[in-house]
Amino acid sequence: MAINKEQLQIKEPVKTAQPFVCDAPNEQKYGDSPQGLLKYLIVGIVFGIVFTKAEIISWFRIQEMFRLQSFFMYGVIGSAILVGMLSVQLIKRFNIKTIQGEKVVLHNKEFKKGQIIGGFIFGLGWAITGACPGPIFAQIGSGFSVVIVTLLSAIAGTWLYGKFSHKLPN
Repeated sequence: MAINKEQLQIKEPVKTAQPFVCDAPNEQKYGDSPQGLLKYLIVGIVFGIVFTKAEIISWFRIQEMFRLQSFFMYGVIGSAILVGMLSVQLIKRFNIKTIQGEKVVLHNKEFKKGQIIGGFIFGLGWAITGACPGPIFAQIGSGFSVVIVTLLSAIAGTWLYGKFSHKLPN
């Protein structure tokens, strides 16, 4: 196989005029110290305990939902949506700021057809594995070590999406 002279040339990387801008920019002005991150660990542990006690991490509860055999999970998800909607409206109406006094900025979101495809894939994975991202850690913490496979698969799927997102219908 012959290699021509053009294939041996090292090309300069393409320089962009503007820096990369994330679709969902973080308006946070400073980072937390390792000690400051402890509050997130505590909230996560409490979140996991609540999910476990409420049986939200139960594979059987999730299967009941997908088989339309129980209203329980729909009630939980519906309640979370209502609380979220109410919270956003209160933040907007009363101009609520963060604990650090920063203004809460809510960016408008644009609908893309890839969200339908991604939602379908997410739901399919949720139905098959009986876990979505939040409860995965609570399930592992509860001793369901087989869920580590689900966690590794979720990480691999996230990496693959990041690697090929520019080629997908976003």
